[in-house]
Amino acid sequence: MDGIFSKRSELPVTSFDWGDNVLRLEPKTSGCRTMVVMDVTLEPGGMHNFHKHPHQDEILIVLSGSVTQYVGEQWKLLQAGDSAYVARNTVHASFNDSNEATVIQVVLAPPSGESGYELIDVAHESPWKNLRG
Repeated sequence: MDGIFSKRSELPVTSFDWGDNVLRLEPKTSGCRTMVVMDVTLEPGGMHNFHKHPHQDEILIVLSGSVTQYVGEQWKLLQAGDSAYVARNTVHASFNDSNEATVIQVVLAPPSGESGYELIDVAHESPWKNLRG
């Protein structure tokens, strides 16, 4: 396959407790074996709590809104146009502390697991469970 076109209205949306995820590119449907691309929407107060991807590097690009982004124990407030790179097996988290929805495009590489991405939740472990007070 040379490539695919993706119409936003035709892409499946998966809802999680931390927000919505639109899987734009993953191996199962696209045949792409080098990356996974997702659009993540965090509603006000929404979060993708502390986790890590043991076998994948990640870049998060804020498309709209703002997000308190942790990489390890460091954090920055990122706004539209800002990004964060997360090396594989590094704990990170995203928190929408604003009053508007935040949209983040996420690229993970290489694909891992059945859905193209795997994560380990560490939000209940120290020091992560205590970082946000």
